[in-house]
Amino acid sequence: MYFSSDTELYRIIGANIKQYREMRNLTQMQLADRAQISISYLSKIEAIGCTKSLSISVLNQIANVLQIDITEFFKEVSHK
Repeated sequence: MYFSSDTELYRIIGANIKQYREMRNLTQMQLADRAQISISYLSKIEAIGCTKSLSISVLNQIANVLQIDITEFFKEVSHK
């Protein structure tokens, strides 16, 4: 995988988190609670213009809640 900038990387990760969260019929509040992160942090991650850096630990917590492989967050796919 190649990302031309951090902004592109964060956009892809955020969009994927949102897509998988919605596929699991979870609200931001439910996912944040289960991943043990704040709702404001999750909403910033999912925001289109997000420039917030993410730790691997947080990505792992979210992936575990969503029951997906962490690498799914890095794949560019078309979103609704």
